[in-house]
Amino acid sequence: MTRLAIVLMAMGGPDSPEAVEPFLFNLFNDPAIIGAPKPIRGLLAKWISKKRGPVAREIYSHIGGKSPLLAHTLRQGEALAGVLAADCEVRSFVAMRYWHPFAEEVAADVRAFEADEVILLPMYPQYSTTTSASSIADFKRAATKAGVTVPIKEVCCYPVEKGFIEAQANLARPALEEAKGYGKPRVLFSAHGLPKKVVGKGDPYQWQVEQSAAAIAEEMGEEDLDWRVCYQSRVGPLEWIGPATEDELRRAGSDGVSVVLVPLAFVSEHSETMVELDIEYRKISEDAGVPRYIRVSTVLDHPAFIGGLAEVVRRVRRDGEKICSGSGERICPGTWRKCGQA
Repeated sequence: MTRLAIVLMAMGGPDSPEAVEPFLFNLFNDPAIIGAPKPIRGLLAKWISKKRGPVAREIYSHIGGKSPLLAHTLRQGEALAGVLAADCEVRSFVAMRYWHPFAEEVAADVRAFEADEVILLPMYPQYSTTTSASSIADFKRAATKAGVTVPIKEVCCYPVEKGFIEAQANLARPALEEAKGYGKPRVLFSAHGLPKKVVGKGDPYQWQVEQSAAAIAEEMGEEDLDWRVCYQSRVGPLEWIGPATEDELRRAGSDGVSVVLVPLAFVSEHSETMVELDIEYRKISEDAGVPRYIRVSTVLDHPAFIGGLAEVVRRVRRDGEKICSGSGERICPGTWRKCGQA
């Protein structure tokens, strides 16, 4: 029977307060995040991580001093392997970009498993050069170094994959019904932001986020649904894509409408959902006079989401080395020249 290794990839997170600063250094030392030449990038990463370390440790103190992302991703991998077990002998692995387990560690484990096939599965539904592309390139480098010689196939993105959309819509519907008790609500689809210059260079992330939001809104099946896309987690002095989530929350307060907030670009819980959305943005909503603020869960290991990922894996095994949103065809318009299928 074929032995399949599925490598789930995410950015990772610190596993202790002491890991916060080195995690931040690794993040900002990635050329996909800061494009400066290596010596300058390293100095900038060191300065930023030192400066942001105390603030980040305070953020993580609200969720037990560490990120839950690894535990959630491991559970997702186990669930996915369970669905695919009828197809082949399969084992899931988790590789994090900026903290343990790093790609080098996981590539060695994949080689020891003696897989016949390796599939890279970014846990980012929407493709970006700063996330999926960076993680895929990092693992491929590590795999070469570890002596992994079997075919490596990759999932590009799945912004409108049926299972993902169904799972997120199913989670959002009860929140919408609750919010209706406070008048006609507004759904805010919040995604992690990007600097405008990244999108300006052809990164398709913002376009794909908008496709995800439209698909979820349609799947929710609500006539005349009031919904908007917004972006969170702005860092640094650069101009970022918008509108900003906090501005949309204040707008909702001015309009007197309740908010159902759907974190559609995250598939697991971590600091950006459990602290930024649950604590900081809830406070902004209260201060702005939003009648009711309800934050919808990420998809985690929702059966529809895991089933959708299983179908994506099956298609990439059957149809080619890359797969884009459930098919082998590119979905991004030509404007987005940094598309993973370009």
